[in-house]
Amino acid sequence: MQTLQIGKCLIGPGRPVFIIAEAGVNHNGKFALAKKLVDSAKAAGADAVKFQTFRAEDVVTQKGKMAAYQKRNTGVSESQIAMLRRLTLSDAEFAALAAYAKKRSIIFFSTAAGGFRSVDVLQKIGVPAFKFGSSDLDNLPLLDYAARLRKPMLISTGMGTMREAAEAVAAIRKRGNQKIVVFQSTTDYPADFAETNLRAMSTMEKMFKIVPGFSDHTVGSQASMVAVALGAQMLEKHLTLDNNLTGPDHKSSLNPKDFAQYVRDVRTAELVLGSPYKTVAKSAKQYIPLVLKSIVAGRPIRKGERLSRENLAIKRPAGGLPPKAYFAMVGKRAHRDIAQDEFVRKSDYEKK
Repeated sequence: MQTLQIGKCLIGPGRPVFIIAEAGVNHNGKFALAKKLVDSAKAAGADAVKFQTFRAEDVVTQKGKMAAYQKRNTGVSESQIAMLRRLTLSDAEFAALAAYAKKRSIIFFSTAAGGFRSVDVLQKIGVPAFKFGSSDLDNLPLLDYAARLRKPMLISTGMGTMREAAEAVAAIRKRGNQKIVVFQSTTDYPADFAETNLRAMSTMEKMFKIVPGFSDHTVGSQASMVAVALGAQMLEKHLTLDNNLTGPDHKSSLNPKDFAQYVRDVRTAELVLGSPYKTVAKSAKQYIPLVLKSIVAGRPIRKGERLSRENLAIKRPAGGLPPKAYFAMVGKRAHRDIAQDEFVRKSDYEKK
C-alpha cells in the first residue's frame, strides 16, 4: 500500500484514517453557510473539509436534466444548470474560504467539478490535493491536466467500471504522478447498502497499488466501519448544517451532531482493529497466573504408578507444567507419591 501526504497528515498503513467532511454544495451558494460548514467539520474532528468548485456553465449544457436523486431530495424538477447556479460560490469566496479553513487549522480542498478552469482556480488557491467525482472518472484529459501538478489525486469510481478506473490511474501515472487515492463509491444519495460493494475497494487496492478510500453515501456509519476493517485509509462523508435545508444533498448528509459521532465511530473502529500481530493485551496479563492451567494429580498418585488420564488433571492456576506437557508424561512412572491437586513436575516422572 502506498503512503502519501496531504497537508501535515501522512496517510497509509499504520496511520489514522483520513476523514473528509464533504461539505460539497451544502452551503446553498451562501458564503456564510460555507464558513459554518468549515466550523462544523473542525468541531466534529474531521481532518479536512471539502467543497465543490465549478461554474454551472462549465459542468452541464442548457439541456441537461436533473438526476433522479436531485429531484427526489429537492422536490423540484428543473434543468441541472438552473439548480447548479444556485449552488455556486465565486472564485474570491473560495479563496476566502480556504484562508478561513487555514485559520481554523483544518485542511481545505475541493472537487474540481468544473473542468480545466476549476483546476486552475484551485491551484491558484493552493489546495494540497485534487479530488474528482466519478462523473470525471473517464475524463482523462482533465485528470492528465491536474496530474502534471504532482499533487495527490483523489478519484471516485461510483459510475465507473474496473477498466475505467484502471485507465484513470494509468493516465495519472503517465504524468509521473504516483500519489493516487481511489475511492469506492455508489452514486446515489442515499446509497443502498446492497449496492455498496466494498470488496471492490480491496480489489482496486491490490490491482492498482493505490491508497484505498471509501466515499460513503449510505445512511449512518456502518458501511464506513466495514470499510475501515477492510483497510480504507481515507473516508469521505457528506456534512450538512441541517437535513431540512433545501438542496440535492442535505437529506443524505450527516448533521453536525451525527458527523461528530461518525468521527468517534471511525476512531473506535481503528482502536478495535489494533495491530495485525497476535499479542496478549496488557489488561489480560494480570489474569494469566490465575486462569491459565497446569497439570496436577487428579487423585493421590502412588510412587511407581503410571501417569494416565485416570490420575492426571488439568486445572487452574498456572505455575506448574502447561497442558501441552501432558503428552510427554502419560505412561511414565511416578518417582514419588503425589497428593491430589499437587503440581506434577518433570522430576516426578523423568529419568534421573
